[in-house]
Amino acid sequence: MDQSMVLYMAKEAVGTVVLVGGPILGVSLLVGLLVSVFQAMTQIQEQTLSFIPKVVAVIAVLLLLGPWMLSVLTAYTSNLLTQLSTFGGL
Repeated sequence: MDQSMVLYMAKEAVGTVVLVGGPILGVSLLVGLLVSVFQAMTQIQEQTLSFIPKVVAVIAVLLLLGPWMLSVLTAYTSNLLTQLSTFGGL
């Protein structure tokens, strides 16, 4: 296995992680920002007010995008296992 193969594997892994994790992190960030602005405007400093909407939003994203995320991860794993003999030099 040479350096280009290692870089290819790393690039594919990072790309898959960003592609699958990005929507969840983005929605969580957006909901957290909206709740923080709401808390600053109303001066309500309740801890569960920031936690519960994020959990609900993340669950909604997982329900909506779960099949797509699973297909991306399946395609990545299939590609990795298909090229395993190339990576191993066999």
